[in-house]
Amino acid sequence: MKFTQYFLYTRTRPDRAAIKMEWIEAVDRRPLATQVQQDGRIRKWGYVEDVGKYLRIVLLADGATLHNAFFDRNFQEPSDED
Repeated sequence: MKFTQYFLYTRTRPDRAAIKMEWIEAVDRRPLATQVQQDGRIRKWGYVEDVGKYLRIVLLADGATLHNAFFDRNFQEPSDED
């Protein structure tokens, strides 16, 4: 996986440094939800059992470069009706 300079910079923050690469890779492989932004970036969400939180990752439009990763307090899993 490739990384933007922004991602590498934000990893120095205490709240972001705790996010394990294995969690990021798991969300990338098997997201609960995926959304393409207007700028082409790809948002993916997954649930991290170890911490009981939803993790959002943001990839560049190439789908291979990680731009951001953070715990998303506002995410709600899509229902079966969606």
